Amino acid sequence: MRANLSLNHAINITPYIDILLVLLIIFMVIQPVEDYELRGRIPAPPSNEARAATTGVIVLTIDSQSNLAINRQSVSAVELGAKLFEIYAARVDKNLFVQGAPDLPFGSVVKVIDTAKGAGVGDVGLLTGTR
Repeated sequence: MRANLSLNHAINITPYIDILLVLLIIFMVIQPVEDYELRGRIPAPPSNEARAATTGVIVLTIDSQSNLAINRQSVSAVELGAKLFEIYAARVDKNLFVQGAPDLPFGSVVKVIDTAKGAGVGDVGLLTGTR
């Protein structure tokens, strides 16, 4: 006579969960509570020479009558591409900032950005407010 015994092939995970909880408590207890300070250096204010070197920012201004100016020097829409190509041909930093009047249609700004990209400008930033 054989007894009908069924074997359970599933792993009992209860002891593993107990071990996991004990390890979690151990790691929580041995966690360091002392704060470590990170020493940082605050940059010094720029000298006059450094300020003179950073004045190479190019700002293209468009007023409400669609008049263009590069760093407050007037330029016509026809010669804008050639003037920007001349400026950016020898520059390593090919960033341009465009500042448009608040009541200017955005399509006018897009045309100027398209002309600037065709002249070799890399990144274009839009400025708000008055300068």
